[in-house]
Amino acid sequence: MTLVPPPAVPTKTSAEIRSGFLEYFRGKGHSIVPSSSLVPGNDATLMFTNSGMVQFKDVFLGADKRSYVRAASVQRCLRAGGKHNDLDQVGYTARHHTFFEMLGNWSFGDYFKRDAIKYAWELLTDIFGLPKDRLWVTVYHTDNEAYDLWAKEIGIPPERIVRIGDNKGAPYASDNFWQMADTGPCGPCTEIFYDHGAEIAGGPPGSPDEDGDRYIEIWNLVFMQFDRAADGTLSPLPAPCVDTGMGLERLAAVLQHVHSNYEIDLFQHLIRVAAQLTNTSDLENKSLRVIADHIRACSFLIVDGVLPSNEGRGYVLRRIIRRALRHGYMLGVRGTFFYRMLTPLIVEMGEAYPELVAKRELIERALKTEEERFGETLEHGMRVFEEVATRSAATIPGADAFRLYDTYGFPVDLTADIARERGLTVDMAGFETAMEQQRDRARAASNFGGQSQIAADVVKDLPATEFLGYAGLSASDLKLVAIVRDGRGIDVLNDGEAATLILDRTPFYAESGGQVGDTGTLTSGAGSFAVSDTVKLAGTFFGHVGRWSGKPLKVGEVFSASVNEQRRVATVLNHSATHLLHAALRKVLGEHVQQKGSLVAPDRLRFDFSHFAPLSSAELHTVETMVNAEIRRNVDVEVHEMAYDDAIEFGAMASFGEKYGEHVRVLRMGEFSTELCGGTHVSRSGDIGLFKLLGESGVASGVRRIEAVTGATALDLVAEKEQRLVEVGHLLAASSNDVLDKLRQLFDKQKKLERELDSYKSKAAQSATRDLAETAVDVAGFKVIAARLDGLDAKALRDGVDQLKNKLGDCVVLLASGVDGKIALVGGVHGKALTKLKAGDLVSHVAQQIGGKGGGRPDLAQGGGEDTPLLLAALDSVMQWVAQKTG
Repeated sequence: MTLVPPPAVPTKTSAEIRSGFLEYFRGKGHSIVPSSSLVPGNDATLMFTNSGMVQFKDVFLGADKRSYVRAASVQRCLRAGGKHNDLDQVGYTARHHTFFEMLGNWSFGDYFKRDAIKYAWELLTDIFGLPKDRLWVTVYHTDNEAYDLWAKEIGIPPERIVRIGDNKGAPYASDNFWQMADTGPCGPCTEIFYDHGAEIAGGPPGSPDEDGDRYIEIWNLVFMQFDRAADGTLSPLPAPCVDTGMGLERLAAVLQHVHSNYEIDLFQHLIRVAAQLTNTSDLENKSLRVIADHIRACSFLIVDGVLPSNEGRGYVLRRIIRRALRHGYMLGVRGTFFYRMLTPLIVEMGEAYPELVAKRELIERALKTEEERFGETLEHGMRVFEEVATRSAATIPGADAFRLYDTYGFPVDLTADIARERGLTVDMAGFETAMEQQRDRARAASNFGGQSQIAADVVKDLPATEFLGYAGLSASDLKLVAIVRDGRGIDVLNDGEAATLILDRTPFYAESGGQVGDTGTLTSGAGSFAVSDTVKLAGTFFGHVGRWSGKPLKVGEVFSASVNEQRRVATVLNHSATHLLHAALRKVLGEHVQQKGSLVAPDRLRFDFSHFAPLSSAELHTVETMVNAEIRRNVDVEVHEMAYDDAIEFGAMASFGEKYGEHVRVLRMGEFSTELCGGTHVSRSGDIGLFKLLGESGVASGVRRIEAVTGATALDLVAEKEQRLVEVGHLLAASSNDVLDKLRQLFDKQKKLERELDSYKSKAAQSATRDLAETAVDVAGFKVIAARLDGLDAKALRDGVDQLKNKLGDCVVLLASGVDGKIALVGGVHGKALTKLKAGDLVSHVAQQIGGKGGGRPDLAQGGGEDTPLLLAALDSVMQWVAQKTG
């Protein structure tokens, strides 16, 4: 069969493909849903969003209901960390990326296979104009329905429809059978492939040569029609769903008639700019591809609140940045360049993703700071790598890989990347052994499990918990709908046992958005349940954690609830103050400030935010003053319920790492602060009473932390500080108003006494050394002194050594002094003696004999050890040591 040749010119730009896809599905009744963050909101199972379906996960599990049954989106995705990691392949293949865009359409119990297949075919052939004879499809081997739809309704010849069986070693383990997890929604899928032509090596899907590049998968249509039980049994879902995914970059390569994704318009612009910044003429250089790919991943990670660090997601970002910088180094760059790649990226993607433009300053600053930080050590580290590689036959030793990481900031996969280019491997076992402590921290940082996980079958038929806690702290007629232990439902809870209870309604706030969960009591005719915490389960269910006292408890029991009022009220004050603090920081420091995490507890608040330098005392004072001014204004705290898009247009800020639904709660405190927030808050800003900062510190690269207190706790803090001031005044025999003047007088007097003491010590050293100079012994033509002079500190000893050096000329001097069981040593070598001896070696020779150590410059060194009888012998040994070294 002769393939229809593609058109001679590109038919669609990347931007046109992106918008064309969305407009097509808008015309088919789909709601266009914005891309979610690369940081999955409230999803403890993923490090990064790696597909379009991630934001709909709770919908598929039955834990979330949307106002629409059809959706389409262009989702930004990242595969550079955790289980889904393509980083090693980027730059070496035509289609691997760290960051990519996934075009997807979904049906939640609405249309199914027929319409999904019809839409895909119509879009690819009628709208985008792909030649029909170049398209192949695969189906799961038992999915006769999908096969017949392709063959009989679409009209694809049977020889271009491939049945794929269980090719991964287990039932339903197939390239064409998809499942969300070991249990839960799953089903067959059909994939669409494009045939690049016979001039490209490779066979069709399912053939022995399928790994070639001729036949490229461009679209995967997943049909979720089964619920998989723990024993592997498949049961039909009552409302089958459709989940599709198509890589924008792959589709663009096909529509623009190029073989590599890096040849599409979007990447070509980035590659040309990278070539200019690195003075590279060869546009095919793979390092340019790496730089072009990595600027997308890095920029969007920073947009979504990730900043370079040594843990978790921040560490992945750091790895990507440093990999790009190393490829710039390979191209001859010895200064900063990578952050300047943001400008061409905004040209290409700024219209589709305006957040790139809005956060341009933050992105550039974060990239440039990391570039400057790593640039200081990159060149030295590369020299060390070259030395290691030269002496390594086939494998870089683990100890050397660790040294590159620990000393020069080379992530081990960067070392492995460089090694692979030289035909070498890295001894990963040795590296892991050397890095045991760091690995433990990394494991703790990337532990994305948690108590918020629950088996899907426990809640699949339950409505979301109705929260009553905005209106009050107590409620009755609350029905127990599930008893949960270790993520699984149980039938009975006996007296004294702990578990998590899910009610149909509750006034208890579940930990979310930094606000801690409520505590309190649930009571019924059968007994009482002491609630020690309240947590979110599967995103929409409130779990009451605690212990039961009473008769055996079963689902269906009716409860009354009482929240710990004092604890909730104190928490509320801190939560509302956090919003004011966030707004004040943005006004004082700049719009780049973004929440990076928070804790809102009854006794304090903790707020982490993006900023690149410690706050000055003046800045902290301004922030505190600004927050208290807003508290005194005592404005009404307004709450608005609205659509997410309307809320953003209303001026609301969204919090980092939070997941928001279609409809959101907007909290507004005058003109000062407007944020999305589902937490509980004060009625008026004046209810907060008082805001006092406890301190400011750094928690990671580019992330600062402020801790503060409010209300009665703040008043207690002020009272405590006043009491301390009174006590200080008593000690100084001064009133509170005179304390500073009194302290200044004391410090001035202390400095005067210290100067006088130094003068006395210097005179004592001069007197001692005057007598010592006459005891010098001639050894090999050099004057040698080794003596103990008690009563002198290290500075006085140094002065004494200098004085003796000046008097004796060509000499070797070692002085010791003892205080509180410790010996201080100072040694000096002067004149011609410096050609044969070093002061550091002299001090080490003596210090080792008294259980200490020392070192320093060739002419002056110091050390110390224990004050033992061995010191005398050690001093006596100096003459012999000098004789041996100069003989």
